[in-house]
Amino acid sequence: MRHLGRALTRLESGPLLTGRSRFVSAISLPDQLAMRVIRSPYAHARLTHIGLEAARALPGVKAVWTADDIGDIGPIGYRVDAGDELAAHRQPVLARSVTRYVGEPIAVVIAETAAITEDAAELVEIGAELLDVALESSKSRAPTAAPTVAATVEKGFGDVERAFLAADLVVELDLSVARQAAMPMEPRGLAARWDGARDILEVYGTAKLPHLERDMLARLLGRPASRIFLYAGHVGGSFGARGEIFPEDVLVCLAALRFGRPVGWVEDRREHMIATTHARGQRHVARVAAKDDGRILAFDVGFQIDQGAYLRPDGLTIAETTAAMLPGPYKLAAYRAHGEVLLTNKTPAGPCRGAGRFEANFVCERLVDAVADRLNIDPIDVRAANLIAPESMPAPRHMTLNDQPLIYDSGNYGALLDKVSDAWSLTALERRLEGRRAKGERVGLGLSIVVEPTGGGGGDGARISVDEAGTVEVVTGAADLGQGPETAIAQIVADILAVPYTDVRVVHGRTDGIGFGQGAYGARVTVMTGTAAQQAAEKVREKALSAAAAMIGVSVDRLMLDEGEVRATEHPEAPGLPLGAVARALRPERAGALGEAFVPTDTAGLSAEAWVTLDGPTFSYAIHAAVVAVDEETGVATVERYLVAADVGNAVNPKLIESQLAGGAAHGIGGALYEEFQFGDTGDPVTLTLSDYIVPGADQIPDVEVIVTDDAPSPLTPLGIKGCGTLGTTGAGAAIAAAIDAALDFPGAVTTLPATPPRLRALLRGVD
Repeated sequence: MRHLGRALTRLESGPLLTGRSRFVSAISLPDQLAMRVIRSPYAHARLTHIGLEAARALPGVKAVWTADDIGDIGPIGYRVDAGDELAAHRQPVLARSVTRYVGEPIAVVIAETAAITEDAAELVEIGAELLDVALESSKSRAPTAAPTVAATVEKGFGDVERAFLAADLVVELDLSVARQAAMPMEPRGLAARWDGARDILEVYGTAKLPHLERDMLARLLGRPASRIFLYAGHVGGSFGARGEIFPEDVLVCLAALRFGRPVGWVEDRREHMIATTHARGQRHVARVAAKDDGRILAFDVGFQIDQGAYLRPDGLTIAETTAAMLPGPYKLAAYRAHGEVLLTNKTPAGPCRGAGRFEANFVCERLVDAVADRLNIDPIDVRAANLIAPESMPAPRHMTLNDQPLIYDSGNYGALLDKVSDAWSLTALERRLEGRRAKGERVGLGLSIVVEPTGGGGGDGARISVDEAGTVEVVTGAADLGQGPETAIAQIVADILAVPYTDVRVVHGRTDGIGFGQGAYGARVTVMTGTAAQQAAEKVREKALSAAAAMIGVSVDRLMLDEGEVRATEHPEAPGLPLGAVARALRPERAGALGEAFVPTDTAGLSAEAWVTLDGPTFSYAIHAAVVAVDEETGVATVERYLVAADVGNAVNPKLIESQLAGGAAHGIGGALYEEFQFGDTGDPVTLTLSDYIVPGADQIPDVEVIVTDDAPSPLTPLGIKGCGTLGTTGAGAAIAAAIDAALDFPGAVTTLPATPPRLRALLRGVD
């Protein structure tokens, strides 16, 4: 193993560091038209008039479309099976008679230049009759219309009523996580071109889910999926939002088909704020039942999700995940969750880093902290006493997640808790913090424990070939969102084929390269695509050894791969047969000359492919620890120290994982302290710029300390691999909330995220 487990340099970094990277805004195809969307200024209104004459008459304008002009293109469907009962909640590509949120597409302009589209958009007249606005019910707002319950989700196990009757302690909390967003550095954009000679629609700038997006576009446009090629370029962040199907994606492709010319579109930041997927927006009323010794018996949770105007393509996935993952790492006798997905007149909500799990972890860990406070037991001791033991793994949770049984595959949570305690010397740290509080400082320590499903969710594949120069190509259906899949997959393949990882070229984000793919979501790429690449590489290895044995005239068991060559096991130092030479011998016109000693396969050349499925997801876990100080005058909370300790089963590249965890922590800190979309009583968004929606800067994020362990390899993957994509985000809200409680000496103080200065000033007034 010369590559696996080593912190090798990212293969993806070269273009990004030298200016050779290509983002969607830089894509300018010959003769390309520009597109701009005219969006609703109303949260809820009946459209009475859309005046297009002046805009259509503007020189350079090719078309101005409303819903009547795009034919029978249906609403955007679900990429997961959502059932007929949710069909009415899909978003139309263009609003036809009623607009349901500020920012909803009403019309679209296609013109010769972007400047002309902007001028034309200002000439479009929109007449409307205002309707009652539905907003989520909350402690501070009375809606003018009741939200619609689009769907309910229920999960649970055991006898909850009996558990609460047997409890010595029952605590109820009302907890909320405000609306937030992925907010990538690069907003959404797309360019499309119809190649009439081949009848191929080429789409550039996709991300996250190229094959799934291709299939959805095919259904909406009425074209065979084989006639649509999607190409993902470099991506300035995704975090769940980029790569989902939006109305603009359909409109760009439709315009390219109709005009026979390339069409490009890139949203501006204001559009991103009001039209791209929001996230979070959950309120939970949660109860916990416990015994006097701190043993937790049950959770009972009712929650509501402020979904916005429509369901996004992920359907009820976030609600399902919230309900399924809320028990976290704790052994409970009973659990019950009832969730409602509310339709309101806001921007539709969808995936964001840690979707559903960030909220669930906040609720779970706040309940555990409440038990510790009421019983006057150290919060760490309460956690340690209730953790699922390693000998109980695999641990069935007696629920389903994405229609699969929810079973934690492996874990040693107590060992990771001990490592965190040792790394930070928690007992001594707490004494120092007590000393600071005694001097009048508002400073405290908080922890949270996270369990994350990673991988799973359908199969994935890889095709590997070796050319005559000995270069290895791995074609996958994965996507690169910045997490380093080229490097991780290359390291896996390089060890099996005994070549330098820099000689392995990983192809991703192209639907014309491989027929199927699941892209990048749910921390699946290393788990699923990496496992498929491993199995394909083993097939190539076997094929190379079999062919070389036939060429040399020895048995296969006397050969090995080393340094890109087939060598004799008895004399590994002697020159061997290069893999390129074996590939040359396996050309279709030559392979027959190898004779009976070669075991033939169904693929020509030195190549093979593999497809894998898992019985369920793997489950990584992490512990977050935060030291937070609160300024009494301003209410500003400062994160002084932050630690993420994570177990990912088998770290292919520890440096990539450390970077993922640190970046995720920054995202989580933003959600815990700063980021919040706010709306007025009429449904109008009031956070429209980055001056209103506060994303933390480098000076607000400490140097995140990271521990990566491999105490609990997954039994579901041959290499024991698990994912890590959102582990750094999910536990931040709960850990920071606990730290603020300690800083204020006010247990249970933080019930709403983000813990903004105005909220903390109000808490400080309560303390005083």
